[in-house]
Amino acid sequence: MSQLPDSQRVVVTGLGVIHGLGQTADTFWASLVAGKNGIDRVTQFDPAPFATQVGAEVKGWNVEDFMDPKEARRNDRYTHFGFCAAKQAWADSGLSMDKEDPDRVGVVVGSGIGGMLTYETQCRKLHEQGPRKVSPFTIPALIGNICSGIIAIELGARGPNFGVVSACATGTHAIGESMHMIRRGDADVMIAGGTEAAITPFAYSTFCAMRAMSTRNDDPATACRPFSMGRDGFVMGEGAGVLVLESLEHAKKRGARIYCEVASYAAEGKGLGAAMTRALRSAGVTPEQVDYINAHGTSTPYNDKFETLAIKRVFGEHASKLAISSTKSMTGHLLGGAGGIESVISAKTIHTRTVAPTINLHEPDPECDLDYVPNVARSAAVSTVVSNNLGFGGQNAVAVFRAV
Repeated sequence: MSQLPDSQRVVVTGLGVIHGLGQTADTFWASLVAGKNGIDRVTQFDPAPFATQVGAEVKGWNVEDFMDPKEARRNDRYTHFGFCAAKQAWADSGLSMDKEDPDRVGVVVGSGIGGMLTYETQCRKLHEQGPRKVSPFTIPALIGNICSGIIAIELGARGPNFGVVSACATGTHAIGESMHMIRRGDADVMIAGGTEAAITPFAYSTFCAMRAMSTRNDDPATACRPFSMGRDGFVMGEGAGVLVLESLEHAKKRGARIYCEVASYAAEGKGLGAAMTRALRSAGVTPEQVDYINAHGTSTPYNDKFETLAIKRVFGEHASKLAISSTKSMTGHLLGGAGGIESVISAKTIHTRTVAPTINLHEPDPECDLDYVPNVARSAAVSTVVSNNLGFGGQNAVAVFRAV
């Protein structure tokens, strides 16, 4: 157990998700546990000219059901996702700004890429119609910090407020830095997570040029196959995952429902192994006390192999006893939103005592020989979870969650 006082222990009291598998945390989680796949042929643009034609899109969702239509038109899709997930998480927490000091409530919701759709749309207008047709809302819509600002304005939060940009580690960095703010006494409550909407022609062009994404276009449901033979790249996902964090002292005083504790977080440039080691040490957790790892598990040949090696190096003999899964097999890779949505998954894992599977794992890679919870969810008494996220630039982020 933590030796920190309750005023410095940070707990999760609210969860929000926007994703193609579910537009609330509960419906999303139910889909994951059922092993449903959110990946299909892309519909937001004609993918035929692209080497990769599949993605995990948010469909059947209208932002104007949650956001003022005029405000919605001024903001990018990535902000729409983060805004709606944050409002869900706030409602789920049971908090009311009428009962809080607004100066003690902050927001850090990051995006790895920001307003890509806005960027593409306005560049097209510039080239086709001239500079006078470019929207005056272009810059506010595309910058990566604006989602946090819009959430704060909506909820009336006046505490710490900024965006995080660290590629695919963004969401975990946002949650970890928010944890530190509460521990330092800068805030009582933080709304934290990640959001991304990069299923666009330009983004697909760039990742296809890198040969980073799967080209299994004839069978979208099996395109993302972490730790499997024949995996050939990641699959893009979109959406948001947002958490409400608060000090344990604050949560206890108001009788809040607590999902779990954010025990620690590490940001490390040396490598994933170093990040996991630092996160465990900071939490006061031994490797043998960890029950489950939500792996970065991108379904790229190198990531899955080297993440497996890093887990073996850090956990030693215990590595073979761990439950490990890549939920990206169902969600796709949300880039800057990955850490947010996977932190929601980590909290749900502890709260429901259920581990979501790695689907499409029918022919394991011999170099990936750990227990990846293949294809079917598993009931388990999970008390401590590690969530891994890695970003371009060598930015490794690891969060440790545990039962309270």
